[in-house]
Amino acid sequence: MTVGNSARMRLAAGELAIGVGVRLARTIEIGKLMRGCGYDWLLIDLEHGTISLDCASQISMAALDAGIAPIVRVPQEQYALAARAIDGGALGIIMPHVDTAEQGRLIVSHLKYPPLGHLSAGGAMPQNDFKAVRGAEAAASMNQAVLLAVMLETPTAIANADAIAAVPGIDIVMIGTNDLMMEMGIGGNPDHPDVSKAYEGMIAACSRHGKWAGMGGVHRDESMARYIRMGARFILTTSDLALLVAQATQRENVIRGYR
Repeated sequence: MTVGNSARMRLAAGELAIGVGVRLARTIEIGKLMRGCGYDWLLIDLEHGTISLDCASQISMAALDAGIAPIVRVPQEQYALAARAIDGGALGIIMPHVDTAEQGRLIVSHLKYPPLGHLSAGGAMPQNDFKAVRGAEAAASMNQAVLLAVMLETPTAIANADAIAAVPGIDIVMIGTNDLMMEMGIGGNPDHPDVSKAYEGMIAACSRHGKWAGMGGVHRDESMARYIRMGARFILTTSDLALLVAQATQRENVIRGYR
């Protein structure tokens, strides 16, 4: 049985897979809403904010039916939480703060089904509409459908980008640009030559090893355009929090200007 993943389909076609972060939303409408706005995937954020696993799973299952891929970011090395998010309907896991290939291999071991890894099968899955699917067939379809993305957020991670990208079972290598800039001591400057060099190295590593390059934490339009032209394809554009703040602030400014 084939499991559809709108983000993977975009990436496989050589197109941009455009995502939006979910930090504030607690109800299932967010998936259909963002799909209607043209997004391909949700980053349901369990690393920052207070969304529960149950809430993430409810949003994930509704997103499956809406045709937008639910992708869950968990805190660093929280493999059990990530495995339960997959059981709850996630079509991807983003693991932050990955510095080494060994960490990458542990992620695959914990979050891919055999033969790639050792993720335990929990029975009927929402990604399969809870239909009975034979074990080997279910494992193969889920390994294909569920994207594993790792975030590089330190100079050490950037130095190890090639080795991390070479790990079988990792699908996406992405830079967490805000944290990387802070680690580099150049916070708030996504156009800094060292950031550009980091993207060049990460994208080249992905190209060598057949992985997709991703981008998060870049919000200037011109900076995003540059890294997309360089080869970034899995793009975290913004979040529900940022959208609400920006639109609410703009609207308040307009109304205050009326006399």
